[in-house]
Amino acid sequence: MVTKLMTYHRRPSSTTTASAAPGTVTATSSASDWGLLLIRLTFGLLMAGHGAQKLFGIFGGKGLAETGKGFAALGYQPGKLFAAIGGLSEFLGGLGLALGLFTPLAAAALIGVMVNAMATVTGAHGLWETDGGVEYSVCIAVVALGITATGPGRLAVDRLFRWGTGGWPQAAFALGLGGIAAAITLCL
Repeated sequence: MVTKLMTYHRRPSSTTTASAAPGTVTATSSASDWGLLLIRLTFGLLMAGHGAQKLFGIFGGKGLAETGKGFAALGYQPGKLFAAIGGLSEFLGGLGLALGLFTPLAAAALIGVMVNAMATVTGAHGLWETDGGVEYSVCIAVVALGITATGPGRLAVDRLFRWGTGGWPQAAFALGLGGIAAAITLCL
């Protein structure tokens, strides 16, 4: 029964007329759909956990009060408010990517946080993480943007919506909104 529901073939490209229309649920899934699910779940749940460290003090995190003090030391005033915004962006953005739910918005949240991290913490230390550089933040932003550009796959809630197929408009939305949110935050 399972083999009848799943076929192992490459999904048609977006330029192929044989591909399913946006919002269409098909009974087959490909290795690329399962691969995207693996990436989304791993990346999204790790980012949600990272946000939970800031918000709730779980998984070895310091919680909102202590994280707020760290944000205040970086110049974000009031620190606790910006810690909550950063933590919620990571937590909800991570959950959104894991579920494949509102993928462009979830990616924008993570991109905005990472731009802020690069501008205030890691940017002065160069590229490599071993020197405290931007390497990790760049990877997070690029993975979030890449998932948005390719689309979250058939094994995602977004498959029911027109933005669920990914593409340049969705990627531009995520990058633009993330960049604008980061710029506004940095100006406050």
